[in-house]
Amino acid sequence: MNIKRSIVLRVRVVFILVALAACAIPYRIAVVQFQQGEKWRAKAEQVNFQFREVPATRGNIYAADGSLLATSLPFYRVAIDPTMAKDAKFKSGIDSLSRLLSSFYRDKSATAYKRMIQDTRGDKKRYLVLNRKQIGYQDMQKMAKWPIFRDGRLGGGVIFEKVEKRYQPFNSLASRTVGFLNEDEYGAGIEYSFNNYLKGKDGKALFQRLAGGSWKPVFDAEDIKPENGYDVYTTLDVNLQDIAETALRRQLIDRDAAFGSVVVMEVKTGHIKAMANLQKNKNGKGYSESYNYAVGDIGNTEPGSTFKLLSMLALLEENKVSLNEMIETGNGAHRFYNQTMYDAKRGGFGTITIREAFEKSSNVAISKLVDMHFGSSPSKFLAYVEKAGLKEPFGIQLEGEGKPFFKKPGAKDWYGTSLPWISIGYESKLNPIHTLALYNAVANNGVMMKPLFVKAVGRGNSFVETYEPEAIRKSIASEKTIKQLQELLEGVVLRGTAKNILNPDYSIAGKTGTAQKIINGRYTETYYTSFAGYFPADRPKYSMIVVIDSPKGFAAYGGDVSAPVFKEIADRIFALDMELNPVDQSKIFTAESGDPKIPVIKAGKGEDLQGIFEHLGISAKSPAAEEWVKPTLVAERVDLKINETDKPVVPDVSGMPLRDALFILENKGLRVNYNGTGRVIQQSILPGTQLTPNTTINLVLG
Repeated sequence: MNIKRSIVLRVRVVFILVALAACAIPYRIAVVQFQQGEKWRAKAEQVNFQFREVPATRGNIYAADGSLLATSLPFYRVAIDPTMAKDAKFKSGIDSLSRLLSSFYRDKSATAYKRMIQDTRGDKKRYLVLNRKQIGYQDMQKMAKWPIFRDGRLGGGVIFEKVEKRYQPFNSLASRTVGFLNEDEYGAGIEYSFNNYLKGKDGKALFQRLAGGSWKPVFDAEDIKPENGYDVYTTLDVNLQDIAETALRRQLIDRDAAFGSVVVMEVKTGHIKAMANLQKNKNGKGYSESYNYAVGDIGNTEPGSTFKLLSMLALLEENKVSLNEMIETGNGAHRFYNQTMYDAKRGGFGTITIREAFEKSSNVAISKLVDMHFGSSPSKFLAYVEKAGLKEPFGIQLEGEGKPFFKKPGAKDWYGTSLPWISIGYESKLNPIHTLALYNAVANNGVMMKPLFVKAVGRGNSFVETYEPEAIRKSIASEKTIKQLQELLEGVVLRGTAKNILNPDYSIAGKTGTAQKIINGRYTETYYTSFAGYFPADRPKYSMIVVIDSPKGFAAYGGDVSAPVFKEIADRIFALDMELNPVDQSKIFTAESGDPKIPVIKAGKGEDLQGIFEHLGISAKSPAAEEWVKPTLVAERVDLKINETDKPVVPDVSGMPLRDALFILENKGLRVNYNGTGRVIQQSILPGTQLTPNTTINLVLG
């Protein structure tokens, strides 16, 4: 009896609890629906609809002549809201649309596209990505005319979601200087250093969250339009950049070197006109830009003999020596405490003048002189390093500038041998850009200019920032010392370690550098070679440094490896620069044609030549503006006949300016050497000869 009563009691308790729960559910529903309805509706709205960021269009990066170095191109992802089209429009257009989609993307049949769109419409889903492949602007314009799509966003439901991609028109040219930026807004070069200007200000737009986590844009009056980024105008010259990279890459390949750098600077302004950094790829095949050795920490290394210029500056400023004074180098070896300094030439140079010591790059002579005059006060020597602006970074416009390193007298790592070794470019570290600034200062009569990569930031003709040439040091030495240093640098090319790059058409001043590399804590027979200088020496316009690391082969010194690259680049710049290489007007307007008004133009690009003749008011007819042509005089008219350059044979470049000849021949895979100035008057391989890539062709200009 007690058990039965207990069971009944439990059943009643359970029944009462269930009844209470049953009553609580509709009560709770009522509370949520009526009392808390607004709160939860707002929550749902917040979850399913959000104002999300709309990225601004990134600004462009331009070269000095207005050439586009980097831009953002619009691409589009194609989606559709299939519920937007009316039944009649949908039924009449779906078959054609499906066939067009299948033909364009080539990934599904027309039937598969039709079924996918119809199923989405049947399920009343309002967003379907038709294909993940992004399309360009022209394709987007073409698609906008397709059935259903032609009725637009509201009538046909088509959604072209804009996605921007960064594009460099010149591909890898100056790629490390132009730089990059990743999704975390970290990168290198101008893209990273000027990101705050380039990125603009993002806008906001209303998006709806759909099943699967995707978001569909919903047009709303409260959308905030993005503000596009500012453009950046650089100092780079694409022609000089191409010349520098081509010459550097060729030497790196020939010498199987680890990496190389070239920097070309305008003497008076400090404008960087070209900067190339090429490193051997990890697979050992070819070279590409993966790090800026000219500026970054990894490029900070012992400069070698190019630093002897600073040693001579200190000696001359102290009036310790005269250039014609004699110095004993003996058999090319000199003992400093427990270490021996050696000259590169076996047997030494004997007794020579200080001028000759610099020109021949005698380690023994320079280190003996510095130790003799500054050994008791090494801080005085290092004060000249600071006066020349080489103790600290320049604060250039590119992030990641390496910091120069010099030992401090009295520090734990300072030894009696430190000063002699520092004097010839060891036990210290400089970037190529820092060494170049020193040589540029000598070319600029003592004024050290800050390297400048960007001239302005703005849009169109309106600038928010402009960057004027800036002098780091108004004078690194007295006028007398600067003149003597200029003489020394010219002597290196006339009589010294770089006489192999002497050019009869213009003068070069500079200094070779060869530093042994430290591997596993010991100096080895692996070298860091360099040549720094400027040209023309009598009226300097450009300074340049060439660095090639770990070249292989015989005679792997600065004069043999880096100096020839300097000459090749300088030769081509000199030939292209009208200011340095003015055209003799008497040679342009001659009476070969019988008419002094008609210029003698041997060959060139049809579009360019026709423009010249039109400017002069001369009748000229070109068969195709984009073709290479040769002019012939017919009565009072000039006919421009096609000069065949596309055939697989050696083309005829006679009469062409060097720039055009280089463009055609190098694109044919030929290696070009040339002598003289002006136009091509002779080529070593006859036109029409079977083309063999990597063959060297010699041109004579006149």
